[in-house]
Amino acid sequence: MKRSELTLDPAIYKNYITAIKIMSKRCELTGISPLKGNNVSHAKNKTKRRFLPNLKKVTFRSDILKKDIKLNVANAALRTVDFKGGLDKFLISTKNAKLSKKVKKIKASISAKS
Repeated sequence: MKRSELTLDPAIYKNYITAIKIMSKRCELTGISPLKGNNVSHAKNKTKRRFLPNLKKVTFRSDILKKDIKLNVANAALRTVDFKGGLDKFLISTKNAKLSKKVKKIKASISAKS
């Protein structure tokens, strides 16, 4: 069989398809993603590698929405949110281009309430 013939039927494999969650290695607040580079040996041999961001699963408290929000965030973004004075103030001052879809919805609801 060819690879194109091997398709999963959603009716049969319903639980299997919903169980797969692909987590991107991207910060939801700042948009930081993996960088490409080389491992360089002492003999100057170069092999490809990836520099992954330092991501953490963090629960933020929104004072305006009065609820907890779980996000996949880089440590640098966590420090920035703390510096700005909380998630609400950080989202109001951040441009939409960097934010994920989930965070854009949260930002819209925060700006509507404030």
